Amino acid sequence: MSGHFESHFADSGAVDYSDQSSNIDTATIGELREIAERYPQARSALLPMLHLVQSVDGRVSPRGIEVCADILGITTAQVSGVATFYTMYKRRPAGTHHVGVCTTALCAVMGGDILLEQAKTKLGIDEGQTTPCGKVSLERLECNAACDYAPVVMVNWEFFDNMSPETTEQLLDALMNDEEVTSTRGAGLTSWRAAERVLAGFPDGRANEGPSGGPASLLGLGIARENNWSAPEPRATNSPEETEEVK
Repeated sequence: MSGHFESHFADSGAVDYSDQSSNIDTATIGELREIAERYPQARSALLPMLHLVQSVDGRVSPRGIEVCADILGITTAQVSGVATFYTMYKRRPAGTHHVGVCTTALCAVMGGDILLEQAKTKLGIDEGQTTPCGKVSLERLECNAACDYAPVVMVNWEFFDNMSPETTEQLLDALMNDEEVTSTRGAGLTSWRAAERVLAGFPDGRANEGPSGGPASLLGLGIARENNWSAPEPRATNSPEETEEVK
């Protein structure tokens, strides 16, 4: 039976300790401490702290692991365990733009696997790799919760909806040629590192740039409005006396 299972994340468990380079400086450490201070339990800050590390080093670096562990008072093994569990944390440097192609369920049915193979061929890299020029990295994504726009491609965590081989080709060309690109439902692209800084909790002031919803997502709302439908009023909370009666 061992030959029947294929993992698409075979290299996901290893932080690259052979690369000890880091851009983390005193300013970064100060921001990491600022994140930790936002939480009643400091270790709850680990996820956004790792995003900040990625915004600086382009990956979860050995230095980033050490600094996070020191600030939070936990072991480097505990930090590594979190960093290697979630696929949003990269073990090796991501590109200026990080492209993810969804191949789960509906996106696969609508052609996601074809788009992923197209991206591999176009970029000359495999999943989990970055182009030699460093401009684009590629990932196979699990569900993006955007099934009404399948197949979906993401760049720096921004949506590109209803993608086809033609539009995927155009998107990859634009990224490789440093052209201005705007997502289907969101802001114009900056870079993957800039997006990681936002995920760390440092807004770039562009949260409301571009539409957040589209016709497919809003179809049910439109039908409800046409028919004057509304949600039922919520039931009032029982008084202590009524709660006692129920018991």
